[in-house]
Amino acid sequence: MRIAGLFALSVLLLFVSCRKDSYISSPDARVEVSADTLKFDTLFVTAGSTYRTLKIVNDNNQKLKISSLQLAGGNASAFKMNVDGIIGTQFSNLDIEANDSLYVFVQVNVNPGTGNLPFIIRDSIQFNYNGRDRKVQLEAWGQNAHFLRDAVISTNTTWLNDRPYVILGSLRVNSNQTLSIDKGCRIYVHADAPILVNGTLLVNGLKDTVDRVYFQSDRIDEPYRDYPAGWPGIFFLTNSKDNVLNYAVIRNAYQGIGLADPSPNANPKLTLNETVINNVYDAGIIALNSSLRARNCLITNCGKNLQLAQGGDYQFTHCTVVTYANRFIEHKNPVLFLSNYANGVSSGLTALFRNCIFWGENGLVNDEVVVEKIGNTGFTVNFDYNLWKVQSNPANATMNQIINNQAPQFDSINTNRNYFDFRLKTGSPAINKGVNTGIITDLDGRPRAVGLPDLGCFEKQ
Repeated sequence: MRIAGLFALSVLLLFVSCRKDSYISSPDARVEVSADTLKFDTLFVTAGSTYRTLKIVNDNNQKLKISSLQLAGGNASAFKMNVDGIIGTQFSNLDIEANDSLYVFVQVNVNPGTGNLPFIIRDSIQFNYNGRDRKVQLEAWGQNAHFLRDAVISTNTTWLNDRPYVILGSLRVNSNQTLSIDKGCRIYVHADAPILVNGTLLVNGLKDTVDRVYFQSDRIDEPYRDYPAGWPGIFFLTNSKDNVLNYAVIRNAYQGIGLADPSPNANPKLTLNETVINNVYDAGIIALNSSLRARNCLITNCGKNLQLAQGGDYQFTHCTVVTYANRFIEHKNPVLFLSNYANGVSSGLTALFRNCIFWGENGLVNDEVVVEKIGNTGFTVNFDYNLWKVQSNPANATMNQIINNQAPQFDSINTNRNYFDFRLKTGSPAINKGVNTGIITDLDGRPRAVGLPDLGCFEKQ
């Protein structure tokens, strides 16, 4: 009986083994495809794209033979496939083991067109098994762009809003030269490409969303479009002067804005009007003994929102400076750090923060505003009509009309969805708690109250 049992088991194992080595031939074989459409986000025409992955799953206990797998557009297609390490447009007799998968990697390269607007490229992957045809659609958006590699602005230059600007290597504005950027321009910056300003940068955005000027990473495909540290940032160097950014949006940088040294003239080195700095890995603004004026600015979800050190001259009016810890940014540092000292050097410090909000959530920070004084250099720091989250009031500073540890009640915060609306809800303690500064509009370009304005960059309408 034992010998008979062993014989039966051997036959069963042999049957199972043979079954797995055989091919399923039914057109009703269970075959799953990971997507019915592969979508590629906007591509710049000479930059190609990242890969998208298609998975074909053989959900059967027998092998499956893909008799053909091809791009409908053939060799003329803008798309290319990689199957088992081989690049091509057509493949045949591909085996998928029982309960296994075949991975198809797809890339698109877009040829330049004549227009300035985005254009769509389509094709499809067609494959056949057991006499059954299946299809996966391919869809990509392409767009012409101005490509600038290691570019130097050596004469006064204006960028027009005709095509996006893609910065590769670096962009440098020479001393005594001005780069003016027209409303609606989109600037996409590569991971190794800092924007270095020794001259002057003028950003001429306007209030409507389409008319703002955007600086962001050139990785605009999922999931990279939401990652911080996608590009280095904008840096205003020693000789830089008279820089003005109106309705600019700076996002996903390693450092949003860097300022070094005082202005060469009596004007602030940088003026920020209605500017957004968001999702920055390190400092949203980092300044060393420099000068800055900021109005109606939103500086949010940065590793260190404001780092103002080694002295300088700063004024922030109607600004919202906030970080909520999320899957990209750990909130471990105060949203405002202000000091007259850095790198072994101390310099005079003058700073005024009026009608602002300084707040943080879900992190490890108790005091969202920290002021540090070292040495005997001139030191004048004023906080006038602000709302903040602080357990210990900042030392060496003058404070007037401070709302402490009352949540500002922002309109909508959802860190899981990475959605943040920092406008104020009805009932917010920041409503009508400011002082009139003569600023008559907010970050949205909407009117501020004739009487007492709201704190922060948004006025509740």
